[in-house]
Amino acid sequence: MIKNVLILVFSGIVLLSCNASKTPKNDSVSQLEGSWELNYITGPRITFDGLYPNKKPILNFNVKENQVSGNNSCNSFTGKLKVTNNKIDFTQPMAVTRMMCVDAQGEQVFMGTLQKITSFDVTDDGKTLNFISGDIAMMRFTKK
Repeated sequence: MIKNVLILVFSGIVLLSCNASKTPKNDSVSQLEGSWELNYITGPRITFDGLYPNKKPILNFNVKENQVSGNNSCNSFTGKLKVTNNKIDFTQPMAVTRMMCVDAQGEQVFMGTLQKITSFDVTDDGKTLNFISGDIAMMRFTKK
């Protein structure tokens, strides 16, 4: 009798734990999906157009596959998307191409700032993505 009760309890726990891992993506996370073009970055004492005279950096989010990719104005990159609610982490190593760039300052500023980002906010209309470090807005993107 006790053996049957233990088997039922164990089976119930297994079934509940299997279902617990299938939680849907948070709405704020799903808002990241798609392509975003950088239009503001804080830090350097050079204009935005001076940092990115030919090509603005792009971020592509594939939330379903937990992937982030893009172009930092010269080189392409890809990596794992690590996001929970509005917290985001770009500190994991990413695969980056190594093309020769005439002026790599914009690329270096972009990749360096990306690693400092701790959270994000998407505006209510879904057209603007802000990357935040602590409580400071560091980067702003527009939905493509």
